[in-house]
Amino acid sequence: MYRLLLTAAAALMAAVPPALAETALPPAISVVGEASIQVPPDLATIDGGVSIDAKTAKEAAAANAEAMTKVMQALKASGIKDEDLQTSRLSLLPQYAAPSRPGPNSLTGYRASNRVTVRLTDVSKVASVIDTLVSAGANEIGGINFTVAAPSKLLDQARDKAMADARRKAEIYARAAGVTLGAPLSIAEDTAQTPTAYRRMATGLAAAAPVAVGEETLSVNVSVSWAIKQAQ
Repeated sequence: MYRLLLTAAAALMAAVPPALAETALPPAISVVGEASIQVPPDLATIDGGVSIDAKTAKEAAAANAEAMTKVMQALKASGIKDEDLQTSRLSLLPQYAAPSRPGPNSLTGYRASNRVTVRLTDVSKVASVIDTLVSAGANEIGGINFTVAAPSKLLDQARDKAMADARRKAEIYARAAGVTLGAPLSIAEDTAQTPTAYRRMATGLAAAAPVAVGEETLSVNVSVSWAIKQAQ
């Protein structure tokens, strides 16, 4: 039985054309070109809001709604548009005392939380918006993120540099190997934008808190395989 199977497998392999049995890859030099540029961010998002504890769910929800209404009104009064405000979290959760003995935990009350994300196209206003949030009653500042709103044109500059870096590396290898580069056989890109993040809770956050905007790093890696044209 086993001898019959082996004989059939051998016959099948013999019937496969050589071109399909083994595909020869063309000689090539494969490298990764790298480039990055640093630019100041032009877009910021701030996450902040209110968390309130109360004995009952109704009391917590009502108190939170009242406090968050003041926060939203203050943001709009400072010039923030409706389209630049988005609720990021809304929750009402029971709170329990830390267990002191075996058995079910005792319910101590409820916590209502409401967070909003503020979008700013003028990053110089970040500090003033934080002050507005805290002054209006926000007791949570979850995080600040800086990004570049439209990185495409800036990434094009990095792409040119990454491709030039790939060719430079490939030519070094070609000279060392005594061959000449031909046309690219494949090109694959990997891009990344590293956001600047500033995170701090509102508890103890002083008025006019300093905020460093910094710079964004836009990176491009390009994997290129170059054909080997001929020997030198």
